[in-house]
Amino acid sequence: MTAKKILQILVVDDDPAIRPRLRGVLEDEGHEVREAADGRSALEALEAARFDVVLLDVKMPGMTGLDALPLMREMAPGTAVIMVSGESTISIAVQAVKRGAFDFIEKPLDTPDKIALLLGVIAQAAQLTELRRHPVRSPAAPNDLGLIGSSPAIAALMADIRRLAPSNGKVFITGENGVGKDLVANAIHRLSKRADQPFVKLNCAALPRDLVESELFGHEKGAFTGAVARKTGRLERADGGTLFLDEIGDLSLEAQAKLLRAIESGEVDRIGSTDTVKVDVRVIAATNKDLHAAIEVGDFRQDLYFRLNALPLHVPPLRERRSDIGPLAQHFLAASCEAEAKPPKRLSTEAIAVLEDYRWPGNVRELRNLMERAAILVDGIEVRAEDLSAWLIGDDEVPSESTGLRGEIERREVEAIRRALESSNWNVTQAAGTLGIDRTNLHRKMRKFGLSRR
Repeated sequence: MTAKKILQILVVDDDPAIRPRLRGVLEDEGHEVREAADGRSALEALEAARFDVVLLDVKMPGMTGLDALPLMREMAPGTAVIMVSGESTISIAVQAVKRGAFDFIEKPLDTPDKIALLLGVIAQAAQLTELRRHPVRSPAAPNDLGLIGSSPAIAALMADIRRLAPSNGKVFITGENGVGKDLVANAIHRLSKRADQPFVKLNCAALPRDLVESELFGHEKGAFTGAVARKTGRLERADGGTLFLDEIGDLSLEAQAKLLRAIESGEVDRIGSTDTVKVDVRVIAATNKDLHAAIEVGDFRQDLYFRLNALPLHVPPLRERRSDIGPLAQHFLAASCEAEAKPPKRLSTEAIAVLEDYRWPGNVRELRNLMERAAILVDGIEVRAEDLSAWLIGDDEVPSESTGLRGEIERREVEAIRRALESSNWNVTQAAGTLGIDRTNLHRKMRKFGLSRR
């Protein structure tokens, strides 16, 4: 756990009694504080030095806080400004935020609750300052295959993709749910000779069985109830390009027979038509099922399996490429923050360790969803181990192999709390600031884990 950062804070207030009082509170927290009695003096201070946070009074003689605020934002765009006023109105607060204020706090600031509120807002404002000056960037970005990772397992997969993509051979992709079989299929198409032709997808498990054949082969108007117009099937739409059949193990036996004929002959018969359409399609199929077992019980055609399985590829589960988890997680976190218009966040070292220890029954899809949740629900710029632990352990899908994760997370949390308390000489307020939690939460955790100064 990193030590609490010492902030450079400028207190701007025309009241000579308030400035030293706030200065004393902030210096007790370890921060370095300067004072300014009016807006112009504050601007001069900002021109001469760099501050992390400015506490700016709204009502002052001469240049008011609201007048000085846009000038401060222009002069020091990396500095967070917190407006403070004894005349708190919605109108003033709205004006302050519109002009660039980080937050708005009502005076007086002479009660423990108000002081705690102020310190909390300052901590959040300082995080914004750090982000403005040192933006968090994703340590990894998708390569030309659209994949992220450098583990031996993913490196071998990418090498296989590059070898087989230029051919016209049929590809059969296996792997658990959520590993990214669709990304692999897309990468194969983009690196193939058919890259400028259509890439058409069909999830065989997403449609009722009586509609799959219509989607795959198309139909003529009036071929069945509800067929009000001719429909072009996915095989025809993929002519010249690639057809990706995801979850092919869910195809009915009847559809399997028709698909086998279309693959072997290169011809498509629309439902309700006597005409045959010639197509040139590269087929990529994928499944998370054991098709050998399905063949044994008669649920999947062996001849279709052998026809599709010309170039087999296996996508490894996330638990077999643990060194990729950290880069993947930070990439998804950055993308989710951007998509949700949230300030960028980063994962702490402890949080990454927790992610690497988890079994990931939902694979990359589960990791992406978890990072989206963290982007929306975690306050501040750092996602910590304790932010993630409840979401992971509370998942009913976590298999029995991960039953020791709770104890490991608690052990690390206890160690982090103990280090923070010892480094602050057991000052609970300071330790809570170091840990990024409030005093009440820290006291609760101390009671839970039996932590006390001996």
